[in-house]
Amino acid sequence: MTTAVPENTRATRPSILTVDDDPSVSRAIARDLRRQYGENYRIVRAENGDQALEALREIKLRGEEVAALLADYRMPGKSGIEFLEEAMDLFPVAKRVLLTAYADTDAAIQAINVVDLDHYLLKPWDPPEEKLYPVLDDLLASWEASDRQPVRQVKVIGHRWSARSYEVRDFLARNAVPFRWYELDQNESEAQRLLSACECGEADIPVVVTPDGKALTRPSDAELAARVGLSTTPSTDFYDLIVIGAGPAGLGAAVYGGSEGLRTVLVERLAAGGQAGTSSRIENYLGFPDGVSGEQLTERARRQALKFDVEMLTTRKVVSLEAKGAARVVRFDDGTELSAHTVILATGVAYRTLEAPGLGELTGRGVYYGASTTEGPSCAGQDVYLVGGANSAGQAAMYFAKHAKRVVLVVRGDSLDRSMSRYLIDQLSGPGNIEVLTCTEVIGGSGTDHLETLTLRHNKTGETTTVPASWLFAFIGAAPRTDWLDGTLARDDRGFVLAGPDLLTDGSVPAGWGLDRPPYHLETSLPGVFVAGDVRSDSVKRVASAVGEGAMAVTLVHRYLERS
Repeated sequence: MTTAVPENTRATRPSILTVDDDPSVSRAIARDLRRQYGENYRIVRAENGDQALEALREIKLRGEEVAALLADYRMPGKSGIEFLEEAMDLFPVAKRVLLTAYADTDAAIQAINVVDLDHYLLKPWDPPEEKLYPVLDDLLASWEASDRQPVRQVKVIGHRWSARSYEVRDFLARNAVPFRWYELDQNESEAQRLLSACECGEADIPVVVTPDGKALTRPSDAELAARVGLSTTPSTDFYDLIVIGAGPAGLGAAVYGGSEGLRTVLVERLAAGGQAGTSSRIENYLGFPDGVSGEQLTERARRQALKFDVEMLTTRKVVSLEAKGAARVVRFDDGTELSAHTVILATGVAYRTLEAPGLGELTGRGVYYGASTTEGPSCAGQDVYLVGGANSAGQAAMYFAKHAKRVVLVVRGDSLDRSMSRYLIDQLSGPGNIEVLTCTEVIGGSGTDHLETLTLRHNKTGETTTVPASWLFAFIGAAPRTDWLDGTLARDDRGFVLAGPDLLTDGSVPAGWGLDRPPYHLETSLPGVFVAGDVRSDSVKRVASAVGEGAMAVTLVHRYLERS
């Protein structure tokens, strides 16, 4: 490994690290970097991924910064992508460049998905004045302008089997708020010390300590959001577009609304991403051949919306919707109102609860609805039971199989073929610790302070079995969150919102429509209010279709505004 600056000046300069297994190429790029950037940056050269990671750890220990990482794609042992993925944990804001000797499109796509690549550079880069320096100049300028202060984490103190402790951790994780979990048990003395420092007791849990040292005892979601920097208050009282719900459909609508010049506000009850946001791996979404987690997809969409000046409000529950002249007004549960020319409903659906004796009181204490990636490590070496036969359950099974001793997928039907994508069915046989129980239902559960046993029944033979279990995740059905629209919008018999052609009866517009045109394709029974995603009647329950409907709804919003 070589460096370009004297030992006594290293601490004053951030580093640029390059790694390439070809010694001649490694020396050449280090030489070019040193010539252009050696005065302001320390140039570090490595010839394999492990050597480069060792250098990064040393830099981290010295408290220095890394501005950019340049890695060769095709290195033996540890590829450039694998190196960059591990390097992100040490220096998450360092700019990342992948080097390759030829146009390897697959490598570029994979790198973009896995390590959020900043640039893809072909070798050779001669002359560097045209092909290397302009790229790095832009990346380094961006890095210099970024906020590189260490992330100050929120601290959460609570019990593993406290339902509210789980809800707080899930809320922070889904809103991409960094936090550290301190579990109160006989082995976690630090949790007790933190409680004492906060002058709190176990009766106060969960206790959340914010980065500024403020201790919150049993905080509500709204209080928590306000204290950790999430936006809860709109900047004005009138917008061009209000999007209700920040799942894939809502995020898609917000991005397109903001990018097309509409003053847009996105209102979310809990956290961005919806059901898709909790998925550990989505592998059939266009443009992500190696898959993408729901969390990654959500975070990128959220950043994209903010880029287009979309306001995002968290922990705001909408309880009513009405028309006041040309305005469409939504009312929140605290009595405040927000108005706009148009509204897009993208509230998604909720998983249905298991109506089995003993499970209701154990929700959040071993019984969960949807996947919770925060609970994965806690399941290490244990059995995990999942209920459901659709893609969400299959994705969760693959995730928990990495942590649990055994994953049992409980499916009411006689096969997965009708409800789960073929690629997921094929993957379930891979890990070796996933078991699928078909024709089986959960009919009961028990436990004192947390789930301890489940009762299963084979729905053809009637045979019942009681098994020890501490973890149950359910993915059954889809209940639309539309009760608050009763009497306002037309819905089908299951509560899903009707729109467009579904509103027409014998070709006639719905009663009370009041316009000389039929509703647009995604327009509801209230003109100027549109619906997108899973909450729409007869929608396709897929991430791609939800995003597409969100974008389509914005096009129809423009059409509505032009004719209003």
